[in-house]
Amino acid sequence: MSNKYIVTGGAGFIGANFIHYLLEAEPDSKILNLDKLTYAGNPASLKAIEKHSHYSFVKGDICDNELVQKTLQAFCPTVIVHFAAESHVDRSIEGPDSFIETNINGTYALLKHTKAYWGELAGQEKTDFRFLHVSTDEVYGSLGDQGYFTEETSYAPNSPYSASKAASDHLVRSWFHTYEFPVLTTNCSNNYGPYQFPEKLIPVVIFNALNGKNLPIYGDGSNIRDWLYVTDHCSAIHRVIQAGKTGETYNVGGHNEKTNLEVVKTICSLLDEFEPQSDGSYQDQISFVKDRPGHDKRYAIDAGKIQRDLGWRPAESFESGMRETVRWYLENREWVESILSGGYRLERIGLEER
Repeated sequence: MSNKYIVTGGAGFIGANFIHYLLEAEPDSKILNLDKLTYAGNPASLKAIEKHSHYSFVKGDICDNELVQKTLQAFCPTVIVHFAAESHVDRSIEGPDSFIETNINGTYALLKHTKAYWGELAGQEKTDFRFLHVSTDEVYGSLGDQGYFTEETSYAPNSPYSASKAASDHLVRSWFHTYEFPVLTTNCSNNYGPYQFPEKLIPVVIFNALNGKNLPIYGDGSNIRDWLYVTDHCSAIHRVIQAGKTGETYNVGGHNEKTNLEVVKTICSLLDEFEPQSDGSYQDQISFVKDRPGHDKRYAIDAGKIQRDLGWRPAESFESGMRETVRWYLENREWVESILSGGYRLERIGLEER
């Protein structure tokens, strides 16, 4: 069966990976990528498929009501996959306005116009239509040393970013319960892999290490995250679209709890193997910086529901996924250079040495 997908934010990290994944998983389906191309949206991530006959691109903002309406009517999608969001916690602390605008108002605009489009469908087309909203485990707040986030965990967002995503989750849920609009929501743990914008921990560490710079770690590096290889996340989203029950939320995790310090040391060890220095280890460049405000201590996902109900499990371990990630960045340095030439300089936002 072929589908027609509108993917919002498809030039971003996870969105671009999903489009690559989908073109292989559903070669007969068509994809329209609607992306505003903010600083984190990189067309180079899709260069290999930009002329693919089943792929098209529209530059635009999900807050643009007229554009969203026209795009829906012209393309006639069977599935919406909603990635478009401002996603960096540090940036949300320094400037929350764009997070409120895109993550809340943008999601509302998309829901409003997609519901109107769906309402005009009939028969099997209306029955089969799906709107999948991609969210984050950060909406649940912070865990102690024990326990896991489940789909029933109460929301307790601790940053402007996570608060804006929590608000968008609630909007999506309300559209199902109020209008019976066929939504699905996924809340994922920390993603890593190819095409990640180099303000996030893993790409920053790789290229700072190679350039002889300090490797900044917040606080004492003991904050814990559950790491999910991005292709595993893409396969989970695809499975939820295929078999998920409308109105339901599915938590997606990699079963890979690691402290930030463990992550950085793993990267350094792989770089020592792939591109060794003449003297010493890349670990010698590790530095600790002042912790960011409201830094959640631990995230960990219980992905039991998606495993039991839909039969999904991650294919990659942390070790295998990180090996692939480091190898990809070493083999695709021109992709990072294309970003650096646009003004970004491999700095994490809001850092102070200590």
